Amino acid sequence: MVENVIIMGAAGRDFHNFNVYFRDNPRYRVVAFTATQIPDIDGRIYPAQLSGKQYPQGIPIHRDSRLVELIRKHKVDLVAFSYSDVTHEEVMHKASLTTAAGADFIIIGAPYTMLTSSRKVISVCAVRTGCGKSQTSRKIIRILQQMGRRVACVRHPMPYGDLTQQIVQRFSSRDDLDSQRCTIEEREEYEPIIDMGAAVYAGVDYGLILKAAENEADVIVWDGGNNDTPFFKPDVHIVVFDPHRAGHETRYHPGETNLLMADVAVINKVDSAEPEKVEQVRKTIEQHNPKAMIILADSAVRVDDPAQVKGRHVLVVEDGPTLTHGEMAYGAGVIAARRFGAASLADPRPYLKGSLVDTFSAYSHIGTLLPAMGYSSGQIKDLEETINACPCDLVLSATPIDLAALVAVDKPVIRVRYEYQDNSSPTLEEVIRAKLGGSFQS
Repeated sequence: MVENVIIMGAAGRDFHNFNVYFRDNPRYRVVAFTATQIPDIDGRIYPAQLSGKQYPQGIPIHRDSRLVELIRKHKVDLVAFSYSDVTHEEVMHKASLTTAAGADFIIIGAPYTMLTSSRKVISVCAVRTGCGKSQTSRKIIRILQQMGRRVACVRHPMPYGDLTQQIVQRFSSRDDLDSQRCTIEEREEYEPIIDMGAAVYAGVDYGLILKAAENEADVIVWDGGNNDTPFFKPDVHIVVFDPHRAGHETRYHPGETNLLMADVAVINKVDSAEPEKVEQVRKTIEQHNPKAMIILADSAVRVDDPAQVKGRHVLVVEDGPTLTHGEMAYGAGVIAARRFGAASLADPRPYLKGSLVDTFSAYSHIGTLLPAMGYSSGQIKDLEETINACPCDLVLSATPIDLAALVAVDKPVIRVRYEYQDNSSPTLEEVIRAKLGGSFQS
């Protein structure tokens, strides 16, 4: 008997699970993907070019809200939950909807979908969106470069455009970002690594991506998305924790899985978090994964010209996913505004344009700051118009990219940068050398 399947996702883990677990498997017939979290990714087709011989028409992608309707319409036997950074309670709500509608509900085991590499793999994941994975990945890349290693970074997927043009993507220059029409979210992840002289891979088919990365690197750094688990089997699994959200590490899927699998646990943002929250996170790690080596790190915040911030009325623009499904009330931009003496924060809410109205409605915890939403050209335009409409002295841009190069802003823009910094011993470099052994000694 062939089982009819729906894969629940958000244009990332769901596609990977299909490619690894369901594609070309005669036991299953995937009738649909459902999509959530990311705007405008439903209503598309997972193309036949990627789907395999069983799906000559490709596979439709529907809104997550249609799950029960689709289960009944297609007589679905199995629903595979395949996206990240959701509470355990929310996962079980989806399970209840599924089973009440008559289908089984599964979460595919994390190691089952990890591809094995011929190269050394260091994975960087987290327990929540916005913990500091990317800055940790950049630090690791820098360490490996200084050790004389050939490094490639492979990023968790963000295929929001034409999937047939994004099967395997390689970025080594800013021209590549332009030619492949990258969104703000993609640029935030790729641009800082490109500026370090390393290549970034991403796309849809991570079997093909892995082969391409192996051809030019002897170490692959997996830079995870949200709080998802790695797509590649790591030699060292590094997981980043955020003491600003102490307690979340055991409440969110699959962040808790990362906690339990971690070889190295990085407690980040120690410089801005309350000491008792740092200790709370440490005790949680020690209780649930006593084998993990714990590192303390700072998220060092700096601006190009701190004197311009002092006494000014500033509009803070923060990383979008951190504020939305990451549920942070503020990020590095607000920390910088406070640290460098801004007089006040501009409230963008009366001036929101287009899709940003919906963003603030869906994520009501967002206050006097602006998430850098840019999953499409329309969203980027809405962001630009909102910034220009909001009265302020200057814009503090705390996204990892040069925002002023993408949007035409009619007021001064000062970038806020944040980088990994060791807080104490052992350092990240010491741990990498110890974990990878003698072959990685300089």
